[in-house]
Amino acid sequence: MRRPLLPSLTSDPVVVPLVRWLLILLFVLLGWWTLSYLAAVLWPVLVAVAVAYMLDPVLERLVARGFSRAMAARLLLFLFAGALAAIVAVLVIFVPAQVEHFIDGLPAMVDNAHALAMKYFHFDLQSHLNADELRTLFERVFGSVDHLAVVALGGALSILTYVVETLLMLLFSYYLLLEWPTITGRLMRIVPPRRRTYVGDLLGEIDGVVSGWVRGQAIVTSLLAVLYALAFWIIGLPLAIPLGLFVGALTIIPFIGTFVGLAITAVVIVLDWPGAGVAGAVGASFVVLHLLEAAVLTPKIVGHKVGLSESAALFAVLAGGKLLGFIGILLAVPLAATAAVLLRHAVRRYEKSEFFGDEADAIVAVTPAMALMMTQEQVDGTVHVPGAATAADPTAAKNP
Repeated sequence: MRRPLLPSLTSDPVVVPLVRWLLILLFVLLGWWTLSYLAAVLWPVLVAVAVAYMLDPVLERLVARGFSRAMAARLLLFLFAGALAAIVAVLVIFVPAQVEHFIDGLPAMVDNAHALAMKYFHFDLQSHLNADELRTLFERVFGSVDHLAVVALGGALSILTYVVETLLMLLFSYYLLLEWPTITGRLMRIVPPRRRTYVGDLLGEIDGVVSGWVRGQAIVTSLLAVLYALAFWIIGLPLAIPLGLFVGALTIIPFIGTFVGLAITAVVIVLDWPGAGVAGAVGASFVVLHLLEAAVLTPKIVGHKVGLSESAALFAVLAGGKLLGFIGILLAVPLAATAAVLLRHAVRRYEKSEFFGDEADAIVAVTPAMALMMTQEQVDGTVHVPGAATAADPTAAKNP
């Protein structure tokens, strides 16, 4: 008698999917390692990919309105470069003077903080915090205030390097915008034909979630940064423009960013007390802009496309910050939303699998002997089993 041959590993229904997913995981890890290793060199290309990804939907709308793809790409990149130039100009023109004023006022701020600490907490702050040491620290960080604009950019050579890399990034973005449909089409051709429809639907769902959040949050954060800086500048708060831009940028972190910005602003107000009127105006600005963000900007621009609950988004932010630092905080919500989409698809495939089955699998066939015993028990009044069906007589359970 011949013994049955063992099934081949290349056709085993358990081994083949396992090997396939292990290879996919291996390629993903290799890709992540390669990008992290080459990020310092390829950052203009990576930034160009991000810019092209954000601007592509706007470009498609312009093309639908009759613009050529090249003309629409030039227009969008011109506006994008103009916005970058405006941000740099504002930082170079306004920030150095405000930082200089802040450093000059450090001794008075330390004295105010010491007086408050002694009055309310009986704590000698000056024995632990010295104004001259703080001033030296700030001057080391920012360099000579007279040359702050140059030092912040790293000197003339670094300025030229940044300009060249920015121009390369814009050039890469231009060609990526022109070839975006071709690039995505070629990537889809790599997918096996039998899987293209499924992979296309999956990537489309991920793109709808991630792109909606990234583009919408970029618009909301930019608007809030401008509004906070403008409000602080009108009120007359110290470090108004850099502090307002920083507080607005922190709103990209869900839930936590606004409260961190409020805490930092409160510390600046306490150290350089401008009066109760200015403090009240700053508090009112936070309330108004936070309500504007929560009730108007985020629902209208970002919407609820991420598909994460508030607790899940908060957990994602905390986990991302713990694992990858500030970059992890920024990427936490998009990555969590992508993981949620993949998990939903995995659950759907599991529910359609043969292992999961359906409700009919719960019906147990009743043999004639079992039916006879159940019928006898019903007659005796011992137990009542409604809906039992026999293989011989399906109506036996209903009409014993």
